[in-house]
Amino acid sequence: MNRTSAALAAALALTFAAAAGADDKGSAPGNTNAGMEKCYGVALAGKNDCKAGAGTTCAGTSKADYQGNSWKYVKAGACTSMKTPKGMGSLSPKV
Repeated sequence: MNRTSAALAAALALTFAAAAGADDKGSAPGNTNAGMEKCYGVALAGKNDCKAGAGTTCAGTSKADYQGNSWKYVKAGACTSMKTPKGMGSLSPKV
């Protein structure tokens, strides 16, 4: 492999690594995704996006369907119109 090919390969590798890192940061706990909002009480058991109250850490740790203190990202503006067997979605934790 000549120097030009090696340099091109290295540049592509760095580009892909940077893109992967940006995706990880965008979905990290505490970060909001553009056009999305946290919606409490709409996630199925084990399908929450992050923190589901005491005794849980992050994604996939909720213990019950529609757990009031677990949240899932949904399209901005859609949360409070989402109907579940336990009521509507909420922009704040349900007690």
